[in-house]
Amino acid sequence: MKIKKIEALHVELERKKPFVIATGTSDRYSGIIIKLYTDTDIVGIGEASPSRVVTGETPETIIAVVREIEKKIHGLDVYEYEIILERMGTIHGNSAAKAGIEIALFDALGKEAGLPVAKMLGLYRKSIATSITIGIEPVEDTLADAERLLGEGAKILKVKIGLDWKEDVLRLRKIREKYGYNFKIRVDANQGYTVKNAIKVCRLIEDLDIEFIEQPVKWNDLRGLAEVRKNSPIPVMADESIHSVQDLLRAGELNACDMINIKLMKCGGIREAWLLARIAEESGMQCMIGCMSETRVGISAGTHTALGTKNIAYADLDGHLDLNGDIVKEGGVVTKNGENTIDLSLPGLGCKL
Repeated sequence: MKIKKIEALHVELERKKPFVIATGTSDRYSGIIIKLYTDTDIVGIGEASPSRVVTGETPETIIAVVREIEKKIHGLDVYEYEIILERMGTIHGNSAAKAGIEIALFDALGKEAGLPVAKMLGLYRKSIATSITIGIEPVEDTLADAERLLGEGAKILKVKIGLDWKEDVLRLRKIREKYGYNFKIRVDANQGYTVKNAIKVCRLIEDLDIEFIEQPVKWNDLRGLAEVRKNSPIPVMADESIHSVQDLLRAGELNACDMINIKLMKCGGIREAWLLARIAEESGMQCMIGCMSETRVGISAGTHTALGTKNIAYADLDGHLDLNGDIVKEGGVVTKNGENTIDLSLPGLGCKL
């Protein structure tokens, strides 16, 4: 099953409403769908979702890098997986572009074997609870979104914070006051706080039963992150700080975090995500699998990874829910009542475009 051609298709979808986090505002998804053609009738499907802030990529750079990778791996058998990864590794960075191709490889391999990707990884669970995200917005809008999401069956809310620590504390307190404690809340500062303010916020929200705080300080301030962890009554999760195994080992040396957030687009694909989870497990850290803004192709890949990896105990795989439109016509991830499931009778990712 040799690689014949790789297509990179630019897709744009509007968001249902602007999405605000500490690092900026987005009103649309602009990403790349990968189609990997083989000399059989099997076509592997993948997705590369760029983030200028997190991975340094744009749709244009992804398309250019996919073309370069295509030259390096054209004619290789899909089963020559190690050689393919070795050749992709000669290109520095560009993790989302690499993830898109690797997801398509897994999809093709699953279709050839007649197995879903989750079973290829080693099926550990058949569904996973996911948080549903509320962006940074005024208190009344936050409460309205919380009411709507809880009414739709969400069991975990992920609340974005990081622009105004006083407003952040107020929003979280108002959610608990109005809707109680029969659901989980986790918070994500997206690098928005100073070390001092991060510690202050963690102490002020200690009584609100917060699962964890994600990336409270700048990605390259691991010592600052360690200081927050040392003084926080709430578990600390690293996200933007962890792209690779080397990053994980460094964070471990500094005792910088209790948990890590793994994203396929950030680490370069499914195998690297699985490896990060295994090494974290040996280090005593639990993992969450998260996402960028992604269609159901990328979210399906993340869900398969979560279902097939023991140490992925948490999921934040909701990036498809606030997009207008769906490029997946059949199959793929289903998010219902706060749970992500996949039809495990379908091979590969299970997505038909």
